[in-house]
Amino acid sequence: MPRLLAGAVAALAALPLAGAQPAPTPDYTITVDSGTTGAAISDSLYGVFFEDINWAADGGLYAELVRNRSFEFSPADNASYNGLTGWTVTGTATTRDDASRINERNRTYLDINGSVVSSPFATVAGDFYDFSVWARADAATTLTVTLGSTRHIVNVRSGEWRKYSATLRATATTDAATLKVETAGPAKLDMVSLFPRKTFKNHGLRADLASKIAALRPGFLRFPGGCLVNTGSMYGYDAASGYPRARSYQWKDTVGPVETRATNANFWGYNQSYGLGYYEYFQFAEDIGAAPLPVVPALVTGCGQNRATDDPALLQRHIQDTLDLIEFANGPVTSTWGKLRAQMGHPKPFGLTMIAVGNEENLPDAYFANYLKFREAIKAAYPTITVIGNSGPDDQGATFDRLWELNRSAGSDMVDEHYYNSPSWFLQNNARYDSYDRNGPKVFLGEYASQDAKFANSLAEAAYMTGLERNADVVRMASYAPLLANIDHVQWRPDLIWFDADESWGTTSYQTQKLFMNNVGDRVVPSSVAGAVVQPKPITGRVGLSTWATAARYDDVKVTGTDGTVLYSDDFADGNADGWTSLSNRGTWSVQDGAYVQSDTAATNTMVAAATDITATDYDITLKATKTGGAEGFLIPFGIKDSDNWYWWNLGGWNNTQGAIEKASGSADAKEQLLTRPDTVVTGQTYNLTIQVRGTKVTLIRDGEVWGTFDDNKVTEPFAQVITKDLRSRELIVKVVNAQDKAALTKVDLDGLRVASTGRMTVLTGDPGEQNTRSAEPIQPVTSTVRGLGSTFTRSFPANSITFLRIPLR
Repeated sequence: MPRLLAGAVAALAALPLAGAQPAPTPDYTITVDSGTTGAAISDSLYGVFFEDINWAADGGLYAELVRNRSFEFSPADNASYNGLTGWTVTGTATTRDDASRINERNRTYLDINGSVVSSPFATVAGDFYDFSVWARADAATTLTVTLGSTRHIVNVRSGEWRKYSATLRATATTDAATLKVETAGPAKLDMVSLFPRKTFKNHGLRADLASKIAALRPGFLRFPGGCLVNTGSMYGYDAASGYPRARSYQWKDTVGPVETRATNANFWGYNQSYGLGYYEYFQFAEDIGAAPLPVVPALVTGCGQNRATDDPALLQRHIQDTLDLIEFANGPVTSTWGKLRAQMGHPKPFGLTMIAVGNEENLPDAYFANYLKFREAIKAAYPTITVIGNSGPDDQGATFDRLWELNRSAGSDMVDEHYYNSPSWFLQNNARYDSYDRNGPKVFLGEYASQDAKFANSLAEAAYMTGLERNADVVRMASYAPLLANIDHVQWRPDLIWFDADESWGTTSYQTQKLFMNNVGDRVVPSSVAGAVVQPKPITGRVGLSTWATAARYDDVKVTGTDGTVLYSDDFADGNADGWTSLSNRGTWSVQDGAYVQSDTAATNTMVAAATDITATDYDITLKATKTGGAEGFLIPFGIKDSDNWYWWNLGGWNNTQGAIEKASGSADAKEQLLTRPDTVVTGQTYNLTIQVRGTKVTLIRDGEVWGTFDDNKVTEPFAQVITKDLRSRELIVKVVNAQDKAALTKVDLDGLRVASTGRMTVLTGDPGEQNTRSAEPIQPVTSTVRGLGSTFTRSFPANSITFLRIPLR
């Protein structure tokens, strides 16, 4: 073809066809900076945190089927408990605590001439179950042990306590099985136990739950808490018996033969047998390939309490206990605690490399003084151990700021942050760690979750996790919390994995965590995104009143514009509260002596709202408030849209110790704290309160003095991304979260990186209000092959979706 003709043909080919539509403009553009080296990602970036909350251990991960197997339950622990809680007895049966006990730690036993039947549990037809009991009799006798239609006779010799065992085979698949032990004559029983033969790696943990945790491929396992670690830690041991004087969690109570371990009251309101103890935690971490991360008490309480030890000897004992713990994990079999580990079945050291001191302490200076003493002792004996401090219970506030200041000054290895916030908070704070000091202490995000169990929460968490990965040089570890929840016994929501007696299921957040944890990568590929964000809106809406476990009087409620115009006013002088409506259906509200009074000191969140919707963007709210009784202070809601969307000024909260501005977005149970500070309200004192709203900025004034200010002006980013490189598989992993109700057409520019045209795509998508439940798990990953990839490509990411593209490098 002549050159001139060829040029003409090429020119014609470049022209748009008649009627052809131009390519649509992308909603977002992701651009890689291939000339910059991104941060290396720790092998332990994502892990799991196990705390015995929501009955997660006994009746959960710990596979023991018998509740209160050692008859140790007591009304001192829980008013509804006694030594026979979990049992039905016939004949003569009495629990005793006397010199005939099995040992000093396992003090209570059952003196019986008759039978006991356990509370129900689940069995599978044909499966084998291992029964054991410690028994003692003055004269030889027999025990008849029954599981369903299976019976076994145990011959009990006269004399001292002995352990007897048997194997039983279940004849039915049921969640209502029971274990019956019947004596032919007088006998003493303790540690009546039944375990399924099938446990995770034969180490005594419930197989389905442990397998779901293992499927996450966690880089670390944090244990045993949580709030149960530092609460109750002020107390030591009785010198004579060695038994705890108070119900506190001590690691030494949880090792050795199970019949010598204590049964203690749990911070969360129930008992724990310690059959799942420190040895089992270390073993489980090893079984799932996770680094163990124990948390030890710093002798300063947290979790809503404020107390620090003033006993130097007790503090020193806890420090020595921590050194002994490291020896138990890592010491040679010739050492005292290494020998115990070997006797329990693990002569090889567990390879402990890090330990956390304390959890969510509310007294920063007292905590940090103790933390430094722990650190000094640990580093002197074990200089390579990473010692982790913490920043208290919130993502911001006076305690958070002070603890970070102290940790930075002391050059801490790592700081543990905890926060539970609304989906909007996570969508507004993707850049949280962008500004952290790259040379300061590293971050361990030990507990976080969006406060509900819907897919919308998981989308927000996923968007936030892209920011964690982008800042992998600062955020070295992160774990969603809590991990497990028994659907019939719940102290905290949301949770990652739910279970009942015989089933378990992963939430939408479980599927999200699993997707991220199985596709981490080894290094961040620097990238940026351009596209629309959601701008903040002025704070408008109704004004309200509320209390929490407190009785209070409110009067002279007024809303005025900045020009002095009265937008709303009620002084209750006419004896009624017309127009005020309850948004919670709680509390007892009435007009008394010209004031609006809430008189129920037990009710929580008693919110009522005025009739007028404040549409002005600049206005002042004024009122008088008087606490008349109860545990806390005042709650002054404003910007109320409905019962699940509002702000409130919380004065004298947390048992009259702290104040805060809290924001509910989509759920009254999903509050985030925009501002916190120490605060107390005096009963009987009348306070003049003013809330000045100027668009998104709010000033809070109490008795003429500024109490605090905040500006809720962060943009919401419903679209987030991060790109990492898997060095082993030689793949790029493009991770995109589209947390909005419309698809996002996106151009991806890999800046010349040579990649294959075909990749593997995994997507989580669905209705943002959807949940995974026992009856259905609709949010599941879908993996497919995708084509048309390259150094530059365009894809439409579905509405409300999490998409991972694994693209081979060429």
